[in-house]
Amino acid sequence: MRDKLKDQLDLLKAKGAHYADARWYPREDSNFLFMWNGNLKESNASSQSGLGVRVLYNGAWGFSASSDLSNPNAIFEKAFDNARIASERVTFPIRLAEKEAIVGSFTSPNQIDPFTIGLDEKVAFLQKMDAALNQPGVIQRFGMVEFTRKQIIFMDSEGSEIEKNIIEVFPSIHAMGVDKDGGIQRRKYSPARTGATRGWETIDEASFLQNAERIVSELNQILVAEDAPTGKMSVILLNGIMFLQTHETIGHALELDRILGYELSFAGGSFVRLEDFGKLRYGSEKLTARANALEPNSPGSFGFDDDGIPAQNNLLIDKGVLVGAITGRQMVEEANAKAKRQIFNGSSGANRATAFYRVPIERMTNINIDPGTDGSLEDIIANTKYGLILDGDKSWSIGSNREQFHFACDIGWLVEDGKKKQVVKNPTYRGETLPFYNSLSAVGDESTWNVIYVENCGKGAPNQIMQLGHGVPVCRFDNVQVGE
Repeated sequence: MRDKLKDQLDLLKAKGAHYADARWYPREDSNFLFMWNGNLKESNASSQSGLGVRVLYNGAWGFSASSDLSNPNAIFEKAFDNARIASERVTFPIRLAEKEAIVGSFTSPNQIDPFTIGLDEKVAFLQKMDAALNQPGVIQRFGMVEFTRKQIIFMDSEGSEIEKNIIEVFPSIHAMGVDKDGGIQRRKYSPARTGATRGWETIDEASFLQNAERIVSELNQILVAEDAPTGKMSVILLNGIMFLQTHETIGHALELDRILGYELSFAGGSFVRLEDFGKLRYGSEKLTARANALEPNSPGSFGFDDDGIPAQNNLLIDKGVLVGAITGRQMVEEANAKAKRQIFNGSSGANRATAFYRVPIERMTNINIDPGTDGSLEDIIANTKYGLILDGDKSWSIGSNREQFHFACDIGWLVEDGKKKQVVKNPTYRGETLPFYNSLSAVGDESTWNVIYVENCGKGAPNQIMQLGHGVPVCRFDNVQVGE
């Protein structure tokens, strides 16, 4: 098959294509189990394979994909025809940033392939978790595990040939109850990065059982708690909400296709403008953010993107100043041309597709916040006069250009005079992105930093679901509007 792909890429070049690539998925497997109140409600397993081909001809893309590989030549021919037809209507010819031809491979770090684990063992794990959650105060409980396995062969007309083998595991447990006012409350646990691998071995039963006890205890505290206070105050964001804050107001805001307006019809744009790079004060000097696709144990680390660019660790915000974006080969050339200056020196390796039948688009990798020098969580609490500790991504609302946000959290703890006090329920906070990050007053050290997985980031039209992670510390922001 590889020889056939190479032959077809050579043929497209001979026919006048400026560039062409092929993404062949020999196999893509998925497995999902869902248990609700002790009953296995869902157990799905699926497998697919196929080929996607992109062709750049006279400044226009053409794409074709099929799971029928009996005649792969037809897929290449269709992609070329689509590019040729599209080229008749080009208004801004597509150019690609330069890159080297790469022959390489990437295998995600795994010890135990979850697809070698029997159904009975997977169900037994969910049953143990269900039993641990089945306690007073819990009226609904559920657990889920999702496994994915992909083999991807990438080849292009520039001489690159890359193989990727990626396995991911996404488990979680959830507990819900009814509070004293009749409202539904919940706590959940999804493991952050554990060790240096991503396979079945990451499902640590002892850790899950310990955290099951914790979330049930926290849920029962929420059920009898008073509502969170309202007004302007400090908020200390734990990893379980700081990751989402980072995702929505840094990650998505700095995807270059959004900045150039390509997401406006689907999920909005970005408040960032091309003239902002190197100038815009995004946050206080305590804020340094990176797109780090080299983080070893995270689904946002993939070896090479779908342009054949090696994964990188790219600086986005340097001590509060905007310096970089999440980019692919096409968008950096367009951005530099429209800005009439060299903003970007090549792709940052973030062009990815969720499947062989989707075209690659700029996608977040692991958007991380560097740990700071303000100590542990306990240190930050001790230096906080009044405010809330917040955790859990209950709900969120984002402005169309990521300029504003509103988050509701699962749980809050009152802080008074440097002391952690009682649990409060229904905490929310809101703000404008730039003033909010400029109010960043404390960033926790390495002891507070962890990678939180995101298994369902949606973007594009048609929608593409992608997986990634966010390495974030505990962060404190001051003068934040809490409540309505």
